Amino acid sequence: MLMIEKNKKNEIVINKSRFINFLFIIEELSDVEKYLNEVKNEYRDATHYCYAFILDNTKRFNDDNEPGGTAGMPILNVLESNSLNHVLAVTVRYFGGIKLGAGGLVRAYTKSVTENLKDLNIFEYTDGYTFDISIPYELKDIMESKLKEYIITKNYSDTINYSLSTKKEYFDNLKELFNKYNIEIKNLKNTKIKE
Repeated sequence: MLMIEKNKKNEIVINKSRFINFLFIIEELSDVEKYLNEVKNEYRDATHYCYAFILDNTKRFNDDNEPGGTAGMPILNVLESNSLNHVLAVTVRYFGGIKLGAGGLVRAYTKSVTENLKDLNIFEYTDGYTFDISIPYELKDIMESKLKEYIITKNYSDTINYSLSTKKEYFDNLKELFNKYNIEIKNLKNTKIKE
């Protein structure tokens, strides 16, 4: 399966109606509600908030009072045809006074997502982890040579603090390394890693 690299927003206008599409990376079902609420708060006066999402084996869509099958399902079809996962697509519509008809709505909602996917990096992913460790300065050379490909961020205080990410298949080896030097793994989270 494929994922989008980052959240993105795009707007198109069709027959005076504005279609603002958002693409969000989601890790769990609660992310869907969170992002929907953010969009609805920002665009309180919009006519419709239509969406679809794919999260592992869960797929859902919502037409938000557009005629049945003219909004949410076309959005979902674009996500499926691009083999995307862990993604929520929300299209906000401001009605411009000209009715588009069922076919016109399907084309408009399809286009809103398709246009937003242009120029967006899409990548294959695998399961992985993100986590934090802190090490004493005397272990810096040993650790950095072994961890350089996993480091997301590092900062210095009385210890050196790293945020790391790794594919699941490499995690046990890292755990062994950390156990050898009595390094504690903190804030361990499941995530998706580029393949």
